[in-house]
Amino acid sequence: MIQPRSGAERDLPSTFRRDPLALAQALIRAPSITPADGGAQDVLAEALGRLGFVVHRLPFGDTPNLFARLGSGAPHLCFAGHTDVVPPGDSGWTEPPFAARVRDGVLYGRGACDMKGAVASFVAAVAAHLGEGVPGAGTGPAGGSISLLITGDEEGPATDGTVRVLEWMAREAQIPDFCLVGEPTNPSALGEVIKIGRRGSLNATIAVSGIQGHTAYPERADNPVHRLLGLLGALLAHPLDAGNERFEPSGLQVTSVDVGNPARNVIPARAEAKLNIRFNDCHSGDELSAWLRAVCDAHAPGCDLAVTVSGEAFRTQAGAAVSALAESVRRCTGRQPRLDTGGGTSDARFISRYCPVAEFGLVGASMHKSDEHVPVEDLHRLAEIYRTFIATFMQQDRP
Repeated sequence: MIQPRSGAERDLPSTFRRDPLALAQALIRAPSITPADGGAQDVLAEALGRLGFVVHRLPFGDTPNLFARLGSGAPHLCFAGHTDVVPPGDSGWTEPPFAARVRDGVLYGRGACDMKGAVASFVAAVAAHLGEGVPGAGTGPAGGSISLLITGDEEGPATDGTVRVLEWMAREAQIPDFCLVGEPTNPSALGEVIKIGRRGSLNATIAVSGIQGHTAYPERADNPVHRLLGLLGALLAHPLDAGNERFEPSGLQVTSVDVGNPARNVIPARAEAKLNIRFNDCHSGDELSAWLRAVCDAHAPGCDLAVTVSGEAFRTQAGAAVSALAESVRRCTGRQPRLDTGGGTSDARFISRYCPVAEFGLVGASMHKSDEHVPVEDLHRLAEIYRTFIATFMQQDRP
C-alpha cells in the first residue's frame, strides 16, 4: 500500500465532496494519455484518502492502477473505471483538451465523458452517502463496503490493467459482490441504457502464400489472391447466427486485404487479410477459431492463421442489483433504462469472470472526439444516480 502523493492536494479543492465538477476538472487537467498517467491517479488517491479509503497503488509493468476500499463488510460494491484517455488529436477543439473549462454549463476536455466524469461522480456519490464528515481510515458505510478499481490501461492494450488488478484482488480476498463500470452507456440522454453484457471480440490474420510470376504466364505461378478471395467469400457466405433474446446477431467484418504489390503485371507471392468477429453467446472464441481453421484448410491449405480473442461474450442476469440500478436511474432521470448487450468491448469482460457486473455512465456521443464534453448537470445527475444505487445496494444482504 502506497500513500497518495501530497502534491495532488493542490489540484483538488475541498468542495469535491458533494460536487463532482471540481474532481472531474482536476482529473481532466492531468494529461493521462495512454500509457502515461499525468498525475491523474495521484489526484484520485488523494480524494479517496480524504474519504477514509485504504488506497493501494498497484503498478504492473508501465501501467498505473489503483484499488481503494472503504470498510470490510458485506455487501461489497465495487466501482470500476479508468483514468487513461486517448490522444486529443491536433485540431477541432474549441477549448484546450486538458484545460477542463466550463462554457455555457458544459465541461470540455479529454476524458470528460470517457470516463473521468463518471469517476468523479462516483466519488461525489460516496461522499454524499457518507455525509459531509470524513470518516476515519477503515470506517465503511453501514452494513457494507465500497471499493474502486481504477486502471490506466483501458484505452491501451489492456494487459497490465484491470486483468492484473483482478488477479491481485482475488489473492487478497477483495472480490466484490457486484461491480458497476462507469463507461458511457447512453447514446443521447442520461438514463437510456444499462449494459448488462457485451459481445465477444475475435481478431484474425490470414496469410496465403503462392508462387510469384508474370500475369501473362499464370500457369507458371500460383496466385494466392484468388485463393484468399475464395476463402473470404466462404467466410462471408453464411451468417454466423440470427441472434437471440439476449444478443444481436454475431457479425464478421473483413478489415483489410493487403497484397503490397506495386506492379500490375506480377502475380504476388503472398496475400493477407484481417478480420474481426463480434460474437454473441451462441459461440465461444475457441469454437470460432476452429471454424476459421476449417474454412482456411478447405480453401487455402497450408495458409497461416493467427487468432486473438480479446474477450468472450457474457451477460449478467437481471437480479436484485441490476434491478436496483435500473430503479435508481428511473427515479433520478424519469427514464426507464433499456438493458442492453450491444456495442464494443469494455473491461467488464474481465470483471465478469469474477462477479456480476453492469455498466452505466454518461452520454457517450462525444467520446474520443474533438471537444469531448459533458453537461455539468449530467455530472450532478449521475452522482445522484450512483448515490441512490449505493444506498439501495447497501440494504441488501447480497446482490
